[in-house]
Amino acid sequence: MIKVLVVEDTVSEQELISLYLREAGYSVINASNGKEALSQVESQKPDVVVTDVVMPGMNGFELCRSLKKNPVTEKLPVIACTSKNQELDRLWGMKQGVDMYVTKPFTREEILRAVRAVAG
Repeated sequence: MIKVLVVEDTVSEQELISLYLREAGYSVINASNGKEALSQVESQKPDVVVTDVVMPGMNGFELCRSLKKNPVTEKLPVIACTSKNQELDRLWGMKQGVDMYVTKPFTREEILRAVRAVAG
């Protein structure tokens, strides 16, 4: 079963994304910030990371950079799920190593399509 780490500091959005993924048959683990996410990646070994960008402490782009520069996690697919919807934000995200970019508000199908695209 594919394991997805959902990194989101807004509880309602974290629960919504997790619900969509669980209903689609994915195993879901959660983190509410970038530092917690790094610890979850180490201990839980997810197959995909879905992360918000704007979070306190370590933001989603910093999390992505940290994962992509580590040889152990450099191939881990990262999906940014964010309200930052400008083209410049998207381009900056891709430069940070983001594999897919989903903007808020999102639909169930957009989240599932992004996960399916990177998880194979």
